[in-house]
Amino acid sequence: MSILSIREILESDSIVSGYKGSEKTREMVEKQIKQIYSEKEVKRYDPYKTFTFSKWNSLGYRPIKGSKALQTVAYLEKKNKKGEVINTYPKKINLFYYKAVEPITS
Repeated sequence: MSILSIREILESDSIVSGYKGSEKTREMVEKQIKQIYSEKEVKRYDPYKTFTFSKWNSLGYRPIKGSKALQTVAYLEKKNKKGEVINTYPKKINLFYYKAVEPITS
């Protein structure tokens, strides 16, 4: 099985993350990218192309040993049987930037 290159993944319109458009999430991740990589990388950052461990894994990649996950928070809703929201709670999400992953070779 051949895997797509990082460039192919980043340029693909069909491979996207679960990002829902939250400016707060974008700001949190941009700040971490600036700290870990550079201001130049913040300009390249696309929240729709920054994936979780499992998504990268499904694409044939894994985090590079020693790389750091970018952390953010998603707010999930708990609904009752009628579909009414009864609670909202935070869930920590670990994301990996394309520079923090490598192809799985074995």
